Amino acid sequence: MLKISEFQVKDIVNVSDGKKLGSLADLDINLSTGAIEAIIVSDGSKLMGIFSKEADIIIPWHRIKKIGADVILVDYNTPNKY
Repeated sequence: MLKISEFQVKDIVNVSDGKKLGSLADLDINLSTGAIEAIIVSDGSKLMGIFSKEADIIIPWHRIKKIGADVILVDYNTPNKY
């Protein structure tokens, strides 16, 4: 078992490029099944919750590759910026 408080202190790292994405900000939970559908990652750049939607990254649960002692490894494809 893993508590949410233990989840929140882990760094979230993208396995495709090795970059730290941020830390756990929230969970998307399916209320019908109780399953976690996605994790919401904050890069820490938002100020007091202002403009938080732009800084958040939503990673579907199936993209989590490994939950380690200090990090959560995810397979996240960075959206193209034009």
